Amino acid sequence: MRLTERAGVTGRRWRDDQGLTLIELLIAIVIMGIIIAPLANGLISFFRDYNDTNRRLSESHDAQITAAYFAQDVSSIGVHDWADPNFAKKPSVEVNVGPMTGLSWCGPAGTPNAVIRMAWDNPTTAAGPPEVIRVSYVVKTVSGGGKELHRLECTGPAQNPTLLSDIVLAHNVDSVDAPQCTPAPATCTPPFTPETVTLVLHLRAAGSTGPIFTVTLTGQRRQS
Repeated sequence: MRLTERAGVTGRRWRDDQGLTLIELLIAIVIMGIIIAPLANGLISFFRDYNDTNRRLSESHDAQITAAYFAQDVSSIGVHDWADPNFAKKPSVEVNVGPMTGLSWCGPAGTPNAVIRMAWDNPTTAAGPPEVIRVSYVVKTVSGGGKELHRLECTGPAQNPTLLSDIVLAHNVDSVDAPQCTPAPATCTPPFTPETVTLVLHLRAAGSTGPIFTVTLTGQRRQS
């Protein structure tokens, strides 16, 4: 009697623990696919939007930094001939010039041509003419094929400069338009000293097919 009861119990346990049938497993897989597909699409969209947002924030930050430096540099433009009793203005802006060419050199050998180079007098308490500061805005190619806008600042003799700093102003540079000046000539070519200078940057990560973020930089000269 006990063997029979045990056999019955054992039989009931075996029958209650059958597991899933093939049809139930297939139904579960189909339901999981229906649920996971939209979740996966939502997750992909989230990461795409997250990356785009971060890139836009980075571009906006670069634009603000570049605009601040550019406006300050343009406002300072003005090199004078201190040997002239009238302190006549000398050419203070150059475009598309190499680091060791032009009126005032700036940057080590091998540096790309400056999109624009600006110079101004920096008055000091020392006797004699003030030192001349010049800055070059240069687009450099970095590893991976990306481009950056650098601001090089130099001082010292015109043909033997000292590089004071090399600052990255903007990342993910796609292209830079030729600078425009007023009054004419708009090409910013010497010997005239401009009143305003405008530079347009186009930012987009290397290899990206997304929209280009355009930044217009404008500065006004303050020195007489």
